[in-house]
Amino acid sequence: MPVLPNHFKRALAAQVPQIGLWSTLPDPYISEIVAGAGFDWMLLDTEHTPTEVPQMLRQLQAVAAAVPMDATRRTSAVVRPDWNDTVLIKRYLDIGAQSLLLPFVQNAAEAQTAVRATRYAPQGVRGMGGSVRAANFGRIRDYVKGAQEELCVLVQVETREALDHLEEIAAVDGIDGVFIGPADLSASLGHPGEPNHPEVRSAIDDAIRCIRALGKAPGILMLDETRARECLELGALFVAVAMDLQILARGAEAAAARFASHRPAAADIAY
Repeated sequence: MPVLPNHFKRALAAQVPQIGLWSTLPDPYISEIVAGAGFDWMLLDTEHTPTEVPQMLRQLQAVAAAVPMDATRRTSAVVRPDWNDTVLIKRYLDIGAQSLLLPFVQNAAEAQTAVRATRYAPQGVRGMGGSVRAANFGRIRDYVKGAQEELCVLVQVETREALDHLEEIAAVDGIDGVFIGPADLSASLGHPGEPNHPEVRSAIDDAIRCIRALGKAPGILMLDETRARECLELGALFVAVAMDLQILARGAEAAAARFASHRPAAADIAY
């Protein structure tokens, strides 16, 4: 039995744009619903959610079990650990994550640390575990030899310092893509909460062009549809254009607002 192919990694290598959804609702039921919606990829977050490794295992199982409307277009899971930590990376790889997005990478040395954490010795420091879920519990006999070919390593640049080292980060062997974090970047550039500030927009545009020119895949989360399309036109290859929490929260608010006129004011209700 061969190592399972990573279709997301192969699409990025072929420079085929991948449209994704950012998932911050840590529940397998939601993961399965979203994974069947028709996106190319979905980000399963642990950095800004209460998700731990056992919960992520169930989410990965749910994504794998999802039945998409178009059976030929399955959604790939990308897991974001809460830090660029060797032990965390090992644990997420062992439960079957094939694509990782490592946050707050500031320089080439930190990018190299991320890559080494995904490789077995002598190329890296990933601990050996022959009967883990990633190896189909030992049924993929050559998993150790072939695993790294199907692992996708994405690093996140989200500060002025990281942008200053962008070329060095993107040039690290083993890095498949570089994700630009617009929220943290806007704060680092002195414009917190303003991802559309001209200085921030210019920095993002330049970063996308630079990453593509270096032969790596640029990525971004951009909920503004017009701006998301601009990023794709600039060369971004993996773009998250929606967030499950936002869809639920804003959708619920909009439904309530449509019937607001039929509800008495709270002051008029006798409790």
